[in-house]
Amino acid sequence: MKISGQDPVPPPPGGVLWSVAGDVRALLMLPAALTLQVARPAVGAGVDQHSVFRTDPWGRGERSLRSVQLWVYGGEAGAEEGRRLRQLHKSIQGTDAHGRPYHALDPAHYSWVHATGFPCYQHALRYLFRPLTEAQERQLYAEWLQVGRILGINDRDMPQTVEEFWPYFRKMLAEELEPTVVVRELIATDSPVPAPDRGPLPVRLVLRALWSVLLPSLARFRAFVTVGYMPPDAREALGLEWSDVQERRLRRFSRVVRTLVPLLPERLRYLPLAREARARHRNNQAASRI
Repeated sequence: MKISGQDPVPPPPGGVLWSVAGDVRALLMLPAALTLQVARPAVGAGVDQHSVFRTDPWGRGERSLRSVQLWVYGGEAGAEEGRRLRQLHKSIQGTDAHGRPYHALDPAHYSWVHATGFPCYQHALRYLFRPLTEAQERQLYAEWLQVGRILGINDRDMPQTVEEFWPYFRKMLAEELEPTVVVRELIATDSPVPAPDRGPLPVRLVLRALWSVLLPSLARFRAFVTVGYMPPDAREALGLEWSDVQERRLRRFSRVVRTLVPLLPERLRYLPLAREARARHRNNQAASRI
């Protein structure tokens, strides 16, 4: 993992993020964070007006997932990805639903997009892995700050400790967030979504043939995990309904996932970039012992 002396340092191998961000269970945690991001009106407007999430949801999802993985496992490529994202967002500007001008790289907006990952990880890990100890929570936050630096966010625009983060987060929930158009679309169960357009051809053909039958159940599942793995105070701030019955169902589902995923072979348990990074790290450790 080569890092330039001028580049921010990525989260370390063996850290909290290294252990969980590339695990397939992370796929269940990301929708909550993405939905929380677009609950800020400026961010929601930027996605509504400039993103291809409606016309190319699978491509956008694939690119977003690769980007997140690069921040943690990419080494020098992670820093390059951070620079690419800032360049990409330079032209994203407009007016939000309240008539207020926005620019994607406004530090308040850009840092919020980054900030949502920490509370969503912290909450969902209780279900899908195990609750963090106080020391692990502090370590996770310190590593998330490292990710923020990779994204080009200045320290002055990020709360620097867990103790500073939670008042900031509660203030955002109380004063800034709302169920924007994009939030409502992301948790809707009747939004039109095209059949997957990537992957092995036989699989795509089968999915295309069965898509009208599969989509309603998949949409309900997406909404279920999005709302379920969102921190309860964020869920409440957005007016998202969540019943005791749904909570019990989420706990049962999470228990099954938490039991089965660690039994999978590494090629199935970890996403490609994480798998490659883990292999490189093992090889480097073995070479250093020779």
